[in-house]
Amino acid sequence: MSTDDDVRPDPARPVAPAEGTEDAKNSPAESSTTPGPGSPRVGVLGLGSMGLPMAEHLLRAHGSLTVHSRTPKPQLTAQGAQWAETPRELAEAVDAVLVMLPDLPDLEPLLGGEDGLLASGGEMLLMIGSTSSSVQVRELGERLAAESDGRVRVVDCPVSGGEDGARAGTLAIMLGGAEDDAAEAARLLAPCGNPVRLGPLGAGEVAKSCNQMIVSATALALGEVTVLAERSGLDLGTLFELLQGGYAGSNLMASRREKFVSGDDSPSGVAKYMVKDLRFAGEIAEATGTHGALLPALRAAFDELVEAGLGDRDLATTRRFTEQRG
Repeated sequence: MSTDDDVRPDPARPVAPAEGTEDAKNSPAESSTTPGPGSPRVGVLGLGSMGLPMAEHLLRAHGSLTVHSRTPKPQLTAQGAQWAETPRELAEAVDAVLVMLPDLPDLEPLLGGEDGLLASGGEMLLMIGSTSSSVQVRELGERLAAESDGRVRVVDCPVSGGEDGARAGTLAIMLGGAEDDAAEAARLLAPCGNPVRLGPLGAGEVAKSCNQMIVSATALALGEVTVLAERSGLDLGTLFELLQGGYAGSNLMASRREKFVSGDDSPSGVAKYMVKDLRFAGEIAEATGTHGALLPALRAAFDELVEAGLGDRDLATTRRFTEQRG
């Protein structure tokens, strides 16, 4: 039986206070970037629009941080982070690495070789924050455990909340993995938001697929509603303010309201990533024998949106997509 069938929340477990809460303000670990005795040695691989603000929270919370990405980030090293020239140097400096790359194929070239993560030879908790295939994450975990004789343990920890949530430290962090490893990941990642273990390795990616189905459906609905309402002569600002107070209200509506109203689809999170995210959801649907009506429609719509040349725009481009369809 697929382990996707065994996705259930853990009982609540204590984690470190999240950035911005009253407990965090009163926590010594949050008040200084000077590492104390026994401070965790954490690294971040990938410093894009999500990885960078998460790294800043981790640095402030834990007092030290080592990072690596394709291009240096002076703003992080100026705050006290250590820069690793190679993935191997990163692995040698830390006990746990948060991976914030677009997908697992972006991680694979950084694992092997004399400068790869695995070349360090030490024990490491690899926390996969990428939105990826639950099947491929499980396969990766099994492979790395075998190749490293158990020195490398893997948890998946995709996040939701977008760039706004990453900057605010309020991300929903969906954990999958062995209980002890997930508990350690939750403790390390708590400054970035709310980490919750949902089951064994791959469970976090299943949860993220569920999340992306809701997000993509909401984005498409908002795009169509905007066009329909404007063509009917309604004031969009007034409409969105009213809808936000009812059942139709959502975090996505609140964060993208001005973009939908004004037609601004300049990129924040780009729409084309939804194609791969929904493909992963399709894998889970096939594995579990789930034949819903919504997922095929969502996949077809976002495939068409990307084919129309709108994939590099914000999710709010569903308004432009609807307008162009007539």
